[in-house]
Amino acid sequence: MPELPEVEVTRLSFADRIAGARIEAVAMGKPLRWPLGCSPQQLVGQRVLAVRRRGKYLLLDLSEGLLLIHLGMSGSVIFGTGFPLPGKHDHFEMVTSLGTLRLNDPRRFGAVVYAHSETDPVAHKLLGRLGVEPLSEAFDATLFHQALRLRQTAIKQVLLGGEAVVGVGNIYASEVLFLAGIRPTTKACRISKPRSVLLHRAIQQVLTQAVTKGGAP
Repeated sequence: MPELPEVEVTRLSFADRIAGARIEAVAMGKPLRWPLGCSPQQLVGQRVLAVRRRGKYLLLDLSEGLLLIHLGMSGSVIFGTGFPLPGKHDHFEMVTSLGTLRLNDPRRFGAVVYAHSETDPVAHKLLGRLGVEPLSEAFDATLFHQALRLRQTAIKQVLLGGEAVVGVGNIYASEVLFLAGIRPTTKACRISKPRSVLLHRAIQQVLTQAVTKGGAP
């Protein structure tokens, strides 16, 4: 399953190349996890202003609204030119003036959803409960410890829940807990301030290294 580092690597692979592109055509394959939320034709003529990431979601800012893309368990996004005709696992294709963006997802747990803005109820439902980004300056060690103190469940489940900090998936949660010397079953509220600082540092270290290496092998 693509986790935060894999999604960030995907974003970096095409964000600069698609910025400023005009959408010329949109085609949908078999239904994905959630409906697009608008007519594909409604996207034609819009421009892609930027590509951001929130947790495991790619956010494509458009001249009117945004697209939220989730890779699910088996999805991948590629951007380029000269693609063959879409195959049976290609479920979203957006042709732009600078290239074609294609989502391939054999298991179809991924999604492409249109929202008018991040405050749109559609976007808020998907993004509203996500915690702080671990690779941003907002990920503060003191605030992180305070968030852990409020949670009675096992620390690994807290990390996977994504409300205290977003994007630490199963593989990376195990690695950061090992690096910080914390048992996965330890209640989050019982983790001391010094130990939470080690955990905070481990999260940033492991995820940064994963992005640098191109994600999980």
